[in-house]
Amino acid sequence: METINAPWVSDLGNGRYRNPVLYADYSDPDVIRAGDDYYMTASSFNHMPGLPILHSRDLVNWTIVNHALDRLDLPGYDQVQHGKGVWAPSLRHHDGKFWIFFGTPDEGIFMTQAEDPLGKWSSPHLVKAAKGWIDPCPFWDEDGRAYLVHAFAKSRSGLKHILHVCEMSPDGRELLDEGRLIIDGTMDHPTLEGPKMYKRDGWYYILAPAGGVSTGWQAALRSKSIYGPYEDQIVLEQGDTLVNGPHQGGWVETPEGESWFLHFQDKGAYGRIVHLQPVEWIEGWPVMGQAAPGSLTGTPVAQWRKPELPGTMLPAAPQTSDDFTDGRPGLQWQWQANPQDGWLASGHPGPGLRLRCAPLDTQRLYDAPQLLMQKFAAPAFTAQVQITPQFAALSERAGLVVWGHKAVHLSLFSSEAGGLCLGRFESLPAGPEEDAEQECTFTDDCVKLDSDAAYLQLTVSEEAECRLAYSLDGEAYTEMGAAFRLKEGEGAWVGAKFGIFAVSIGSGTLTEENGYAEFGRFGVC
Repeated sequence: METINAPWVSDLGNGRYRNPVLYADYSDPDVIRAGDDYYMTASSFNHMPGLPILHSRDLVNWTIVNHALDRLDLPGYDQVQHGKGVWAPSLRHHDGKFWIFFGTPDEGIFMTQAEDPLGKWSSPHLVKAAKGWIDPCPFWDEDGRAYLVHAFAKSRSGLKHILHVCEMSPDGRELLDEGRLIIDGTMDHPTLEGPKMYKRDGWYYILAPAGGVSTGWQAALRSKSIYGPYEDQIVLEQGDTLVNGPHQGGWVETPEGESWFLHFQDKGAYGRIVHLQPVEWIEGWPVMGQAAPGSLTGTPVAQWRKPELPGTMLPAAPQTSDDFTDGRPGLQWQWQANPQDGWLASGHPGPGLRLRCAPLDTQRLYDAPQLLMQKFAAPAFTAQVQITPQFAALSERAGLVVWGHKAVHLSLFSSEAGGLCLGRFESLPAGPEEDAEQECTFTDDCVKLDSDAAYLQLTVSEEAECRLAYSLDGEAYTEMGAAFRLKEGEGAWVGAKFGIFAVSIGSGTLTEENGYAEFGRFGVC
């Protein structure tokens, strides 16, 4: 087996794979096949660029190839909007185009499309302005008519447990009626949401999660009419496995006729990681994972044979390390809000990445839009980066951050007496009554560095235990402060992240006069 330098590889190199296929927070995944290629997208919430596009040839080995959304041009998204933004999307290939429908819980349902998933996607088009309409999925029937099925967010609409379908124009740009309720899961499938609609052998199928993110199951519902009535069956549940709440994802069929299901598992600080289950159609039901003889309900597999496919797919994993060879961040990186001109220092072709110290009118780094971060990508890993600051003011900071229910960061800054200092700080999310100007809390004494640069390191071990350290030579590291366990971001619907930043504490305008920090190779192993 050819080895790759990645902290988690699912391909076992012997014709089998281990779950999860993605040990990273690709929440609410959806998957399609176009020819011999598979594409996946996932929720991205307030993180930009959004709607990641991942590619595979075998459903096991995935890489990030694009984002469908550069920014979210809606009021407020230039600032951090934890837990808002892009919720569960649906990805489809229809009429020679790739389509993504997604909901934002406060604004409505949007559609974007592209002829090439690796190219430029269209600006999001508002299909339906509505508060609390979420998890949309388009469906084009054999007679040329089109439909949209969706769920509701109780926090915005007051509705829960139900699925709704509307007729839609075939170009996907508008809904043609007010729709109707087709499934009420209140009794048998509470918290029914995330529907994906398909058609097979004359049956309309809706695959939908129920029972809650961390505790639920996967329901399959079928009818001979798109408007029902629907009969239902639980086709995947935890059973006696360690995979809690296995649900919400997409069904896909290979050219050889095999059926597979990609879904998430809530893994706390690691977010909603992605598993791949074999699917066997029994009595017209898609039984997922491994089921006992005579049962229509499967349980998740820990290992399984890879899908049949022509040729060989080399082991692959989503990008983590980055050389910044063109002076820009790779596809694994996201900002906490819409990116702004000037965050990347101009006139720097690389290698290395220059971040301008953009003004931040709070010392609460947790809520800084200019944090440049990526997902945890394995249960245990180490990340290192060399930072060489060129500060222009005492208010400027640059460093390494790990973000979850709090943001803990190592920050470089200039001392009043001259020279470079390093401190470890903690920052909590702002509460409704808290002062937005509250300063980060020192968790350790600052140290004076006899250098104009430093190597900063994050080490994550099992159960998201984190350690931060620094070095002047990139070899011998000194831990700074005690180890801590990170949890997922509260109310943010995302797992923990880590990355880099450069800020200037205080209000103001970003200009070429601001200082910057240069980041060398960002290594993750």
